[in-house]
Formats: sequence, C-alpha cells, structure tokens
Amino acid sequence: MAQAYGSEERDGTGHSGSAARLRRLRNRLRSDRGLWRRGIVLAVLAVLLALVMLLHAQIPNTIGNLGSLTETFLPWLGVFIPVLLVLGLVRKSATAVIAVLLPAIVWLNVFGGLLTDKQHGGGGLTVATHNVNAENPDPSGTAKDVAASGAQVVALEELTTQALPTYEKALAAAYPYHSVQGTVGLWSKYPLTGTRPVDIKLGWTRAMRSTVATPEGRVAVYVAHMPSVRVKLDSGFTASQRDKSANALGEAIADEPLDKVILLGDLNGTMNDRALNAVTSQMRSTQGAAGSGFGFSWPAAFPMARIDQIMVRGVEPVSSWTLPETGSDHLPIAARVEV
Repeated sequence: MAQAYGSEERDGTGHSGSAARLRRLRNRLRSDRGLWRRGIVLAVLAVLLALVMLLHAQIPNTIGNLGSLTETFLPWLGVFIPVLLVLGLVRKSATAVIAVLLPAIVWLNVFGGLLTDKQHGGGGLTVATHNVNAENPDPSGTAKDVAASGAQVVALEELTTQALPTYEKALAAAYPYHSVQGTVGLWSKYPLTGTRPVDIKLGWTRAMRSTVATPEGRVAVYVAHMPSVRVKLDSGFTASQRDKSANALGEAIADEPLDKVILLGDLNGTMNDRALNAVTSQMRSTQGAAGSGFGFSWPAAFPMARIDQIMVRGVEPVSSWTLPETGSDHLPIAARVEV
C-alpha cells in the first residue's frame, strides 16, 4: 500500500530517518568544533614563535642583551616547529597544525637560502681563518691542518707568546710572509705591506690590517678577534665590550682607502646579531653568499653558531666552507673569492 502523504520513513529504533540524519549532523558538527577548539595554546605558541623570528630586531637589549642572545641562536628556533607540529597532530587540532605553517614559512624565508649549495667554481684567492684557542694542546698540528686547506692567506686568532714560535715554525715553509700584532696574526704566500694594528678599544691589540699583493691586485685584509661574550644568570648576555669593539672595527673598515677588503676573524657574533651592524652593514658574508649550509663554527664539538666570519667588500665570493676540527674549540673556516 502506498505510504500516506506527509508520513516519514522510520528507522529501526522508531525514529524518523530525517531526525537520525539531523542527529548525526549535530554530532559531526560538535566533533568538528572540537577539532578546531583543541590546541589553542599550541596555536598561540606557534604564532609567538613566528613573531620572534620575524621581529627579532625589535627585541630590546636593555635587559641582559636579550635581543642579541636571541639573534645569536636564531636558526635554532626552527627546532620548535616540528615539536609543535607533532603536538598538534597528537591533539588532533586543526588549528594548531595550520598555525604551525606560520613559523615554518617565516623560518624558510629567513634561513631557507642557507640550505642550498651556492658554491661554484672559480676564484683565484683562498683565505682561511681560525681561532686556535690559547689552550690548544697541539699548536703544530693545528697549524698544519689549516695550511692543508690550500689557502694562500691565513689568519689566526688567540695566539699566545708561548705557542707563537710553534705556529711560525709550522707555517714558515708554506707562507713566506707573515705579521703578528698582539694576539692575532696573518700568514700569506704573497707580500704584505702597510701592516699595522687596529685599535678596537680594548687597551691591547686584537685586530690588524695589511695589504696583500695578490696576482689579481691589492686587497686590504683585516684580522680581528672581538671580545668574548658571556651568558650570566644575573646579567644575561653580557656583550658591551664586544659591541664597542665592533663599532670601532666598523669605523676602521669604513675608512679603508682600498676598494677591495676582506675581514677574517672571530667576531663572537653571528650575521644576525644587531651588535655587529657597524661591520655587517658594509660587508657580505662569504657563507651567506656562496656557502653550503649554515657553516656553524662554534663550539667545535657540536657547532651551534657561526661566530667565526669571513666577510668581503668589493670582492666576489665563490665558495665558503668549514674545515675539519683541530685542537681548538672553534672550527677553522675558509672561502674562495674572485679578486
């Protein structure tokens, strides 16, 4: 018999089919709302992480130089991204998973270029720099390791009176020209002229400059060892003396009459550290321009930051890399440039 007009089909429980469908829809909507409501805290953390990476220059240095401390280890903030993603998936939170895309995009925008290999052939001059560590137990071996890089120009920092003769003896055969100013030195296969210390406001010499007469032309080479920074519980990231020295070094390089300039040394700061703006604003990092990866150089046992730098002005970098570990707590670094 035909069903009466207006009557509804019943399900097995006696409820109408349309009512059952509505009930299922309400349950699904309630479940969907939970999918979006869960993980709000994770989403907020993801947004904050993105803001720190994007606006790191706005973090004040007035309290413990927090801004510079953040900038020194800025790439490592990326490790929190997969952690937040996993937590979002565990919580089954669509909000958290989508929010994690924000810091991921910011990190890739800031550091993604360092993940590609930008090295290429060419370049007639190879330079290297190494903080050899005043307490290095094997200065002779360290010197030979750096010379084995094939660099025509080598800068060493943290030289001591006791170890200096060992370095000079080990490098004499490969580098007929050299000069030591205070605790920094420059060894070269090409003649050096105009060598002098550079005052970086320390009261003793930890920086120098010299003109290297390469076959492609004259290049002003600066060697510098910025004062150390410290992380203290009571005062945070203490770097005031480093910052003053960086400003003095920046002024010296700005006044350099030669167009072609190379800076080698331990700057105790990364390219992201605003405290080095006096230097980084007028020079290019060879690692950033022509390196592969981050090129972390310190500490040697587990490198977490590139505080050893090779920077250039008026010179074209073609490749940049770190050298194998020596007896120092820093890794040596090298670059090849086109003069």
